[in-house]
Amino acid sequence: MAKQSIDVAEQSRSLISNIRQGIFKPLYLLMGEEAFYPDLVCKEIIENCIDESSKDFNEIICYGADTSADAVIGAARQFPMMSDRVLVVVKEAQMMKNLENLSLYCENPLDTTVLVLLMHGGGADKRKALYKSISKNGVVLDSPLVRDYELPRWIDNYYKSLGLELEMGASNLLAEYIGSNLCAIAIETDKLLKNLDEGCKRVSISDIEKNVGISREFSVFELTKALCYKQSQRALQIAAHLSSGARFALPPTISVIFATFNRILRYEAALLRAKGPLNPTQKAAALNGVNPYFYKDYEAAVRNYPLPQTMRIINLLTEFDYLSKGGDGVESSPGELFVELVAKILL
Repeated sequence: MAKQSIDVAEQSRSLISNIRQGIFKPLYLLMGEEAFYPDLVCKEIIENCIDESSKDFNEIICYGADTSADAVIGAARQFPMMSDRVLVVVKEAQMMKNLENLSLYCENPLDTTVLVLLMHGGGADKRKALYKSISKNGVVLDSPLVRDYELPRWIDNYYKSLGLELEMGASNLLAEYIGSNLCAIAIETDKLLKNLDEGCKRVSISDIEKNVGISREFSVFELTKALCYKQSQRALQIAAHLSSGARFALPPTISVIFATFNRILRYEAALLRAKGPLNPTQKAAALNGVNPYFYKDYEAAVRNYPLPQTMRIINLLTEFDYLSKGGDGVESSPGELFVELVAKILL
């Protein structure tokens, strides 16, 4: 995951542990570009804060676009009825027009109220009073996007947290099939778990192919491998298969290929600096986030794509990304563009 002063996964686990023990803060600001952890913590608060028998009197859940700061403050200042606390949850809080006015309440929140602000696609302005008052009197969970090269490691850790081990390469397959949407990965994992044998502790690539609907033979993961080894016939076969699929989307597919060639470029730059073969530490730095098992693929790639050719391919990927989003009024279908792109990479 992105390096930051706070480990979001660990912070979330700690918050959830406290919540399940009945330990609550008066204020929660759950925000960030990645919705997985804010949604997870919010769900735990809703499930554990108020007894089911008193939710009708003591739980208010609303949406930012449909409410106002005055209404939220009024709800937060109510005293609980036959309960230890009141819970007020504002989902999509970033949609509230006068959101900053909540800082008036957050400066001096009631101990008997738990106020949760859930934001998607960003968060509160850290320079303003609302963020500062919640930081002082409550909890802020700020969840950034997971970068492409960090995703396989995140998936491995997520499965470990569920008591499962993934076969080598399985996390890469999931990452490149599903993408960096952590919520989607969790949903697909739930589906997978329902179909595993009882007591299963190791998830194989075949388990994922069978239950998530991925064909390893025709995946973006296998395409990037074929490109690394410059296996032209196989790469074009995979490209034709992928582009004919109902779920095919060109921009994210280009993004995966771009990430691969960006790593190849970093590897080549490291070779130039070292003026010779790289030692394990240098390889790890050049291929940050890549499992050492796959280093051999990148070593093959730097032999097949000299630096000028790698630069040409990165420019090509940028051009086709622009075309895939309607640039220049291109009339070719996404599938046709994709096959053309792969053919040009292999020139």
